[in-house]
Amino acid sequence: MSHKALIGASTLAGAVAMAISGATFLASTQGAAAATEKCYGVAMAGKNDCAAGPGTTCAGTSKVDFQGNAWKTVDAGTCTTMSVEGGRMGSLEPLDRDLPA
Repeated sequence: MSHKALIGASTLAGAVAMAISGATFLASTQGAAAATEKCYGVAMAGKNDCAAGPGTTCAGTSKVDFQGNAWKTVDAGTCTTMSVEGGRMGSLEPLDRDLPA
């Protein structure tokens, strides 16, 4: 095999490997995202994931424990089975309970 042919074959093999690894990475990140859900009303104060409703901007900005409009990422299918103090449960939708004054 000539030097030019060897370089061409190596380049092609590298391109194929990159395409396969990119597709694998995309599939793994999509699978991870599908395996979680936002769960409202279960985060401790300052431990929410992102955007906890009015008066907050992003992660770690919830003001009270179990703030109803603050969410935490949990395993898919577990949110509505999560209980917190006082017999309250997690919700897939924002709640009007335990909001800061």
